[in-house]
Amino acid sequence: MSIKLVAIDLDGTLLNSKHEVSEENKQAIRKAKEQGVKIVLVTGRPLKAMLHILEACNLTEPGDIALTYNGGLVQWTETGESIRQITFQKEDALDIYQLSQDLALPCNFIDLDVVHAPPYPIGKPSLYPEVMHALPFEPIDMMDLPELFPVNKIVYCWHQEELDQKIKEIPAIYRERYNLIKSRPQLLEFMPKSIDKGKGLDLLSEILDIKVSDMMAIGDQENDLAMVLRAGTGVAMENAIDLVKEAAQIITKTNDQHGVGYAIEKYVLN
Repeated sequence: MSIKLVAIDLDGTLLNSKHEVSEENKQAIRKAKEQGVKIVLVTGRPLKAMLHILEACNLTEPGDIALTYNGGLVQWTETGESIRQITFQKEDALDIYQLSQDLALPCNFIDLDVVHAPPYPIGKPSLYPEVMHALPFEPIDMMDLPELFPVNKIVYCWHQEELDQKIKEIPAIYRERYNLIKSRPQLLEFMPKSIDKGKGLDLLSEILDIKVSDMMAIGDQENDLAMVLRAGTGVAMENAIDLVKEAAQIITKTNDQHGVGYAIEKYVLN
């Protein structure tokens, strides 16, 4: 087994339950990087919301790359410069917003710099401000959307029990048009159909000239499933959902037991 790149999810994977990177995980990442293994953090977050994690792992040097927005955006971490980007357009935003109104769920549009807040259903303000702290929230009038309105992802953020019930009511045609991913219990993300973390590994393969078969991917949630399946070596955290565990070739320790570091030490460094 020759692993040249390790793709690592953040929440529930690299980060422990205190939302920190343990020293054990940092050391394993540092050792792998010193041996020439590419370490890529893969997340639904924007780059600005993970800079402190990248810095803690020494992953903001020239040549370091991150996959953000669930694989829809590839960026140099040192500068934030975009390498590849796939976005929604105005008609998609209008379509997904109308669905949110039909379901009585709050909706937000996220681009590189801002979380747009269109009018929410009465009495149902978005819970996304509890999740997203790195980008400012700005109100937007749906009647005034510009013709050029590139959006990296669209989210419904609401209480889990009601959100899960509403997800069951989403017509099948929306799943045909878009990728729908639960990334947290209270968060449903809409991505362009051509985006998921697995396809993000294909982009990395093109950019870095590393075969996907020479990649390891480590994750725990539904939005990690595509990359765990796509990578040559798929790793599930012990705390992962069953779907990811069933897809993985390896199950490592939990995120509170430095499972990322354990997997790197055992299967990459050795």
